[in-house]
Amino acid sequence: MRTLGLLGGMSAESTTTYYQALNGGVRERLGGLHSAQLVLWSVDFAPIAAMQAEGDWDGAGAALAEAAARLEGAGAEAILLCTNTMHKVAPAIEARVGIPLIHIGDATALAVRARGCSRPLLLATRFTMEQDFYKDRLHGHGVGALVPDQADRDRLHTIIYDELCQGVVDPGSKREALAMIAKAQGADSVIFGCTEVGLLLSQADIALPVIDSTLVHVEAGVDFMLG
Repeated sequence: MRTLGLLGGMSAESTTTYYQALNGGVRERLGGLHSAQLVLWSVDFAPIAAMQAEGDWDGAGAALAEAAARLEGAGAEAILLCTNTMHKVAPAIEARVGIPLIHIGDATALAVRARGCSRPLLLATRFTMEQDFYKDRLHGHGVGALVPDQADRDRLHTIIYDELCQGVVDPGSKREALAMIAKAQGADSVIFGCTEVGLLLSQADIALPVIDSTLVHVEAGVDFMLG
């Protein structure tokens, strides 16, 4: 089994999901007492979130590139960056290390196409929904993402940072998120494009096919470890 590095903490809530799902995925494939061979570097999210808010993406990229280098030094043979938004700085990370970064956008786009879809509604942080770094990655695989309107993008961003990243799952916020999906015109699927959205919603809540970026990213990580 190859060793996988996790660059997490953004947020700690979803990094917990990564850890559990990676171990579950390896156990499902190999059985018995098998578990994932992992190295985890979990950052303090508050300084990273402050750099996001200030638009200091160079500073955030430098911080995560340094953490990735430490993962490589600890024996990681590939890296999962356990966040969608911070894939904006994936080039800075890739420039710093000599091991692969398994890109969450690629895993997500491939999963959308595998379900026969191409026009998903993207639910994510405002950075991911409004900037091009993620949507362009999807587009490279023939996936054209739709996003909610401005008011809904702002509200969803607040739900993610003020509630989900802090371990709060509010039924009222769930109803609001489901209303955003119901309003979507022309969507053939839904991407949980923030690693926390799956803490609030599930496929059972939604008629359209759901692609949870966290879980498909985990699957790609398991493929690497065992492939």
